[in-house]
Amino acid sequence: MQNTLQQQQKDVLLTQTEEISGSEAVLKAFIEEGVDTIFGYPGGAIMPIYDALFDFDNKLKHILVRHEQGSIHAAQGYARTSGKTGVVFATSGPGATNLVTGLADAQIDSTPIVCITGQVFAHLLGTDAFQETDIINITTPVTKWNYQITDASEIPAVLAKAFFIAGSGRPGPVLIDITKNAQLQKFQFGGYQKCNFIRSYRPKPVVRKEYIEKAASLINSAKKPFVIFGQGVILGKAEKEFKAFIEKTGIPAAWTIMGLSALPSDHPLGVGMLGMHGNYAPNVLTNECDVLIAVGMRFDDRVTGRLDKYARQAKIIHLDIDPAEIDKNVKTTVAVWGDCKETLPLLTELTENKVYPQWLQRFKELEQDEIDACIYDELHPKTEQMTMGEVIDVLNELTNAQAVIVTDVGQHQMVACRYAKFKESKSNITSGGLGTMGFALPAAIGAKLGAPGRTVVAIIGDGGFQMTIQELGTIMQCNIDVKLLILNNQFLGMVRQWQELFHSKRYSFVNIESPDFVQVAKGYRIQGKSISKREELKNSLREMLEYKGSYLLEVMVGKENNVFPMVEAGSSVSDIRLK
Repeated sequence: MQNTLQQQQKDVLLTQTEEISGSEAVLKAFIEEGVDTIFGYPGGAIMPIYDALFDFDNKLKHILVRHEQGSIHAAQGYARTSGKTGVVFATSGPGATNLVTGLADAQIDSTPIVCITGQVFAHLLGTDAFQETDIINITTPVTKWNYQITDASEIPAVLAKAFFIAGSGRPGPVLIDITKNAQLQKFQFGGYQKCNFIRSYRPKPVVRKEYIEKAASLINSAKKPFVIFGQGVILGKAEKEFKAFIEKTGIPAAWTIMGLSALPSDHPLGVGMLGMHGNYAPNVLTNECDVLIAVGMRFDDRVTGRLDKYARQAKIIHLDIDPAEIDKNVKTTVAVWGDCKETLPLLTELTENKVYPQWLQRFKELEQDEIDACIYDELHPKTEQMTMGEVIDVLNELTNAQAVIVTDVGQHQMVACRYAKFKESKSNITSGGLGTMGFALPAAIGAKLGAPGRTVVAIIGDGGFQMTIQELGTIMQCNIDVKLLILNNQFLGMVRQWQELFHSKRYSFVNIESPDFVQVAKGYRIQGKSISKREELKNSLREMLEYKGSYLLEVMVGKENNVFPMVEAGSSVSDIRLK
């Protein structure tokens, strides 16, 4: 009798499950997680998953990139504009190792990514089989979590955990390595359950009221308070809460490169960008404020300059979701650990309505000094050659500050972040912490797919463009409408600037020759043109923006123009140079 009952229970269980392959389980998990786009490149060790994908083409869009690094940068761009988790496929060996730069980039910039890599059969692990690489140990330092699956039955639970870890708390990249036998193996699939709890992992800390009260007390008694904010405001979807906080308290606010666009550029309390090439006033006045409130930023070296001379006079309040960032670089007076979407309203409620007219006037005075010393000449040059700044200025006018701007790394990045204007959040997509040349072209592809209704303009230097130029093929094949704006100064400009200022103009291997970018683009069936005269600029930018489809515009700019202001390495932020 007991055996009969056990058999009946077993029969019921079997009717609630279906036998599927590990590969099919991966794709079913994606659908349950709301994935709609995958960036990838097939190969031998991940071929079973690609075979299964053939039957899911009406549910999952796959973007075939031209290099695995392009796939992860595209996934980053997608994640940053959509607010969702980016997904990547790559094969074993070189396919997996080609993801490492993008993983490191996503890790330091807190971008949620789930990478699925194929791996050799489990019985071949450790034998130096063809295209076998220990990707788990390779990527451990540059992922939030990674895991190797050797049995198909693990797939549903592991992928649920992967998406939860990637997208919760402080987001980051996760890599799941799946052996080929696990992809092929059939198992009883009982459905997919999303994960919302992992023992010992607390993505959202419990907010402690006493620290909120201490922070509010410091803010209320401050004479010259100053807010600096980073990408944590965007990642926490706390733009409204942040705006409400500064408007009630009347405190001037400056942004990091990654925080740019969380607050509209024209907000009256916005006082500019911090950092090595940031604005003069916020850098100088960091060392004059009496209370410094940091929201969702990590006090990296490009923001702080010399640490022993950074805001020594100020009491520091640090709001962050990641406890590892508290007191890591700058010692705090009050640490408010938690999600800023939760902590900011609590703090706002306890703060007083205030205005600081004299303190704000100090920012305006220093802003005028910067305008007189370098901004006016950058935006209204008297030279025959165009400047990068004037190109960005005209672009602002034509886009009405509504475009998504994706930048690569170098002088053009600093100029774009200094002068581009934004009205919407999630509009500034750049490689901040790692500084990855080659980021912008594939990231712009992902950014457009993540925000299909918005204009996406990639601003790229002539050096960085050639690092991932092959992704023009992805634009061509997938018919992606991105605008590619190359600011060509015929140099590796940022390195050249340092060589000019600190190495006696010994220009060592920074003079870079480039192909005819317009002809290369035409080879990929992408329209384009190159200009070198100022009178051509506005109409050419308008033509690029109004063109139906992808378009490449190369603008020849001054060869030896420098980006100022500048905080020299090893200097205090208040010693920022205007020229």
